Amino acid sequence: MESSSAIDDRRLVLQAELDSAKTQAERNRLGQFATPSPLASDVLAFARNLLPRKEPIRFLDPALGTGSFYAALLREFPARQIAGASGFEIDPHYGDASKTLWKRHGIKITLGDFTSATPPRSDRRANLVICNPPYVRHHHLSGEDKTRLVAATQNACGVRIGGLAGLYCYFLGLTHAWLAPDAISGWLIPSEFMDVNYGAQVKRYLLNQVELLRIHRFDPSDVQFGDALVSSAVVWFRNRRPKVDHTVEMSFGGSLSAPKVLRSLPAKTLAESTKWTGLTTATERVYDGLRLGDFFKIKRGLATGDNRFFIMTRAEIGERKLPMEFFKPILPGPRHLPTDVIEADEDGVPELERQLFILDCRLPEAEVQKRHPQLWEYFATGRPRVSDTYLCRHRRPWYAQEERPAPILLCTYMGRGLEKREKPFRFILNKSRATAANVYLLFYPTPLMAKAMQQKPSIVRKVWEFLNAVPTSTLLGEGRVYGGGLYKLEPRELANVPAEEIASLLPFNAVSPTVQGDMFQDKAA
Repeated sequence: MESSSAIDDRRLVLQAELDSAKTQAERNRLGQFATPSPLASDVLAFARNLLPRKEPIRFLDPALGTGSFYAALLREFPARQIAGASGFEIDPHYGDASKTLWKRHGIKITLGDFTSATPPRSDRRANLVICNPPYVRHHHLSGEDKTRLVAATQNACGVRIGGLAGLYCYFLGLTHAWLAPDAISGWLIPSEFMDVNYGAQVKRYLLNQVELLRIHRFDPSDVQFGDALVSSAVVWFRNRRPKVDHTVEMSFGGSLSAPKVLRSLPAKTLAESTKWTGLTTATERVYDGLRLGDFFKIKRGLATGDNRFFIMTRAEIGERKLPMEFFKPILPGPRHLPTDVIEADEDGVPELERQLFILDCRLPEAEVQKRHPQLWEYFATGRPRVSDTYLCRHRRPWYAQEERPAPILLCTYMGRGLEKREKPFRFILNKSRATAANVYLLFYPTPLMAKAMQQKPSIVRKVWEFLNAVPTSTLLGEGRVYGGGLYKLEPRELANVPAEEIASLLPFNAVSPTVQGDMFQDKAA
């Protein structure tokens, strides 16, 4: 029979041919990213240490692809130990080719949707499940599919996965019904589940329904898939209920067999932590003081529905003969913002080379047609291309923007490349009346902070200086990271940054019981 290394060489050639026949957009939408052979071997070698030495292996891969994990199984385990193997592949493009490739190598491949498959009877369940499930985001799943997946997953594992979860979360939960008692599961999945809201139910499953053994988070600067912007983790668990004093290994960087950081933590610590990524690298944070959200409401910037239609230069507004009264200044994107302090002219327009304005009209259509014919004609050019977009069709009228006044401070929503600047995020002091798009997070003072700014206007710059002095590790500890070192902060994550020092800047006692009561009435959104 053909050696495991020889067939994997053929598999890699086949994988490249199959991938090249699809566009990157198609593969992104379907979450099709093949596991590199070295990583697959690392995963199966780790699995070998979790299983009894001579226990017969009944292997399952619910998202087989071309069989990277099965090839690694053949390399890492003796053939006599492999009692059976099965895999599912929903896409015939890969599934048909895999069936041909592996037809003489002892694996049963089912062409079909694993999420709709019927679990086997108890004596045929797998004792080793290894999977790199499709990374399909929730907005690519139909409402009907979500309803089915939520119900089926809850029935399989006892946990209700939320509708905002990616497809990989349902795969993990559904597979519970395919596991033999004490079976080992290893999942190569996006590390974002460790921090995002929808990941809470996945973590509940891992802590309560099974015995979580280890989570290894790869260094985000080391992308595991060259064609996917995702930071990965490998999650290991055994199919049995955990003991009260159960501990979990958390590792980071390097490989599974040789991580840069390896810690052992009580499962209770994980249960009490809303974010798990920090637990893989540093001593868990315990902080009960004031946070940024106690001083500012933090909101995402404007999402227009179509920036090219709604955002223009002054020259473009003039060429189209549109009334300036329906435009307000808006900051350009971070790459077109050369300074972190935005000065303004006498009209409040940013003193920038690239001056932009956003169209925001709240008049009813009949009144626009009657009083502003040029604007009405312009709106007509946006039907139905712009007016029927998701955001616009949920607005009344469709051309009115969200309420986002000019913020006093901003933060860039995403950042990349720590080697290029000290921090991946920029904090910007805005002296203009310009609002900003959703590539920024916008700061609006709570009543307490507004009172302080009124009494002591200089405090705004002091707060900006404080923000720029926040350690990078603190910001990254609250945010999330994707493959290739792309960092992102959501409003609630930024609001959670410790900010005790801001209280010392206020012209009154911000930590007195009375003031605290006023302050906490207006938390960040």
